[in-house]
Amino acid sequence: MTRAIATVALPSGNRMPVFGLGTWRMGENRRRRKDEVDAIAHALDAGYPMLDTAEMYGDGGAEEAIAEALPASRRDSVFLVSKVSPHNASRAGTIAACERSLKRLGTGRIDLYLLHWPGNHAIAETIAGFELLKEAGKIGDWGVSNFDRAGIDAWWKRDGGRCGANQVMFNLARRGVEFDLLPWQRAHGVPVMAYSPLDQGPLLRHATLQAIAARHSATPAQIALAWLLRQDGMVVIPKSVDRSRIDENLGALDTTLTAADLADLDRAFPPPGRRTPLDIV
Repeated sequence: MTRAIATVALPSGNRMPVFGLGTWRMGENRRRRKDEVDAIAHALDAGYPMLDTAEMYGDGGAEEAIAEALPASRRDSVFLVSKVSPHNASRAGTIAACERSLKRLGTGRIDLYLLHWPGNHAIAETIAGFELLKEAGKIGDWGVSNFDRAGIDAWWKRDGGRCGANQVMFNLARRGVEFDLLPWQRAHGVPVMAYSPLDQGPLLRHATLQAIAARHSATPAQIALAWLLRQDGMVVIPKSVDRSRIDENLGALDTTLTAADLADLDRAFPPPGRRTPLDIV
């Protein structure tokens, strides 16, 4: 299935879809591989234009599952995101890690390559590795993940404004990044990739979310995702291995929230009034 899905501009001028499938926790058990490959293939058939993964997901197993699900004939129609682990993020280590990811993914290019979280290698070293990979055509853009306001500001001062995105945990139940990180990223034109957009807890059972869903003949998950998608520069990557949930999540793109809905959500899930530590899982 082909459907038009909006994109956001990266600082380079390249564009990234606002919606994709996350693969965290995939690749950890070989007995689940068939179901995971089926889920990824189903998401692509349903119209998901982006897949997000990392070398640490299942020690590369999630990248291998993507390779099984994504035929070479469709590679150019899918935006691929992967991540280098901090302990590998020296100049030479970043390049070697990317080469391993490319081999597992069965492709010659990763569209967006991220540093998974801040580590001990110098920023300049990681950036040098990213730039060499970009010059070689092995990645399209590069960026970071799990960087708070102070962290991304320090990175930005070293990278010359080339950071393609920052991927952070963000959802209705975890809104801390709205206080200072999101305003900074919007001001600098750095897209936000929201992982765990449906949270890991009882979010979808919240009475307010269920009431708004009933008003729209939607599901609580669709409302939670639609709340994120209405924000400028926002990309969401819900993860699921269930075909029906994959289809359900995609339906969030057809859900439009009203001012009354947004007010109700703010009362139920108040925005932050002060700086809080970054949520990381």
